[in-house]
Amino acid sequence: MNLNVTVLELSGILDGIRGNELRREVSDVVAKGADILLLDMKKVTFIDSSGLGALVSAMQAVRNAKGKLFVCSISDQVKMLFELTKMDRIFQTFADQDEFYRQVLAA
Repeated sequence: MNLNVTVLELSGILDGIRGNELRREVSDVVAKGADILLLDMKKVTFIDSSGLGALVSAMQAVRNAKGKLFVCSISDQVKMLFELTKMDRIFQTFADQDEFYRQVLAA
């Protein structure tokens, strides 16, 4: 089975403006037929409520297209935010891209 995997590397502050950009990028990725979208967040320094909303929208867009969305390389601060908002139950996260490839693609 040959899966179309796309990796988006996010950086900086994930807020309303960057969230809108993320929504557009995810729409483009879905339109191009990606089966799996990996959001690499190793360079994300902060996420506000608009950023969380954008992540949820991204998940919905990917699911509606029958794809899967995963997140990797989140900082301790983002991990804590995910836990506080219960987002850790929605997003499957991996330590880094290597762990993602070992666990998801090698399965």
